[in-house]
Amino acid sequence: MSNAAHRLLWTVLALVLVAAGGTALAVGLGWLPGGGAPLLGAGPANWWRAGTPWSGLAVAVGGVLVALLGQRLLVAGLRVPGRLAGTLAHPGDGGGRTRVASEVLTAALERDLCRAPGVRRARVVLTGPVSGPDVWVELRVDPCAGLGAARAHVDAAIRRFAATVGCQPAHLDVTALVDEPRP
Repeated sequence: MSNAAHRLLWTVLALVLVAAGGTALAVGLGWLPGGGAPLLGAGPANWWRAGTPWSGLAVAVGGVLVALLGQRLLVAGLRVPGRLAGTLAHPGDGGGRTRVASEVLTAALERDLCRAPGVRRARVVLTGPVSGPDVWVELRVDPCAGLGAARAHVDAAIRRFAATVGCQPAHLDVTALVDEPRP
């Protein structure tokens, strides 16, 4: 969800809550008709009385759930787009420090691997230290594709990845899953 969508959602939620609170205040002060009647009507009041020992607990649990959802919405709204999380850092030559999000590197390697002949989908996971990360690759391969050409492309992609990151993978695990032939 984009920042604009979060702002719009917060604005609509705030307007609904302000309207509900203003209406309740106006009815309570007698500015609107029906000041002596329950605000929600006879149905919810009867429901509340019928579930006397549990109705308070049900409302409390509902309030906690709404509060948790609100907290998640607030955290999502405060999240800064483009903030680096799970980064790989390379000290460089002492003139500075380069930080690259690991998600960016894995997405780039996945795109490169998907260009291999016969590769339908690629999934990459990086783990371990920055100086020598473990690279886990899973490929979905077309059953009609030649595995030799795909292997050569995967080897070249891993070499390009190692040159880009500036270190050799400490561990490389490539799993090729051959899809079922289509009838």
